[in-house]
Amino acid sequence: MPDKQLVRLYISGDEHALSELITRHRDKIYTSILFTVKEAALAEDIFQDTFVKVIDTLRSGRYREQDKFLPWVMRIAYNLCIDHFRRNKRMPIVTTGDGYDIFDVLGFKDKSIEENLIHDNTYDKVRNLVNHLPEEQRQVLILRHYSGMSFKEIADMTGVSINTALGRMRYALINIRKMMAEKNISI
Repeated sequence: MPDKQLVRLYISGDEHALSELITRHRDKIYTSILFTVKEAALAEDIFQDTFVKVIDTLRSGRYREQDKFLPWVMRIAYNLCIDHFRRNKRMPIVTTGDGYDIFDVLGFKDKSIEENLIHDNTYDKVRNLVNHLPEEQRQVLILRHYSGMSFKEIADMTGVSINTALGRMRYALINIRKMMAEKNISI
């Protein structure tokens, strides 16, 4: 049964239809959230919040996304992830399997204290530059580099074309390089 028909059934009172929609799309939605936030417990919370919003929208009669149920839900989940990062004003941290920040693991082990301070300072400056990018560029950069998503996945999640996602990434990198040059930051 297509998603569109299940949505209609749920709106008309069939709770099983919503259960079927959740079961059908659970893995893709949860995985995309987990890729973005990098924490299983947080991903579960955002997944639940996503479907609370979905249910509220469907019950209130505000759903207008005919034949686009999954992209609509993915967009809600993505926006909730971004809202989480805005509230906490932090960037997602990429970790190794052992739980160490990947930026702390990269590089040479025999750095002096001075080199470590310079590295940490540069790292903080680059993160700060990412925070100063326009919202659309920052989103694509975070999803691509911090979440490892493909441009196709980014385009689907953000509701834009692949070319638009690629363009936003290009401009994000250009803007970061420009800000680095203006502030004399080298890596």
